[in-house]
Amino acid sequence: MKLQCVVISAFICATIAAPTPNGMTFDAVQTRDLARLRARQSVNDESDDLINGPCRDVTFIFARGSLEPGNMGIIVGPEVCTALQASLGADAVACQGVGPPYNATLGDNFLPQNTSPDDIGAATTLFDLANTMCPSTKVVAGGYSQGAAVMDGSIQALPPAIMSQIAGVVLFGYTRNQQDDGRIPNYPVSQTKVYCNSGDIICDGILLPLPAHFTYGSNATSAADFLVSML
Repeated sequence: MKLQCVVISAFICATIAAPTPNGMTFDAVQTRDLARLRARQSVNDESDDLINGPCRDVTFIFARGSLEPGNMGIIVGPEVCTALQASLGADAVACQGVGPPYNATLGDNFLPQNTSPDDIGAATTLFDLANTMCPSTKVVAGGYSQGAAVMDGSIQALPPAIMSQIAGVVLFGYTRNQQDDGRIPNYPVSQTKVYCNSGDIICDGILLPLPAHFTYGSNATSAADFLVSML
């Protein structure tokens, strides 16, 4: 199994670096497609409501996918934030993206946790901040692609007092879906919802972003409804 993973990872790394029929690498194609998506949408890819305050009833902490702009990205994070605010009230929900040292670099996907310890630490810092600065806020969280791995690595290692403040988590295009059996270790399955759309082989442990991997915006309302149900 380890040999198979090494072979698959090597193949994927070579594939990402190799030119596509139009002469672009998969890395360049993903960057281009994200730019096109951003151009089509009016999306606020930055949100620092927790850091900037004041404390609100609910705090949504989100980690974007690889190469996405801002700290919320553009694929699904801002849409979940908007849906939560529409349901609970704009003044009731603080949306906070995971920023530096999490820079959503592509290479970190191939590390043992499908992201780096520093990336995971960036999310942990925000959970700790919510707990110390806003102890009464109800925290919900989400992650897309590599951001889902960031949330996975952070939440499973949180102290009980901080973990218990997290009411629900949504994960999209979960890069560790296969390794962690569709859940976050040490965190309640009933409070977790994983979205793996048909055709997204990243959820099967193959780190190759096919078109289905960029479709999770269609799940934003459902994800927000789930998080609201957990409050």
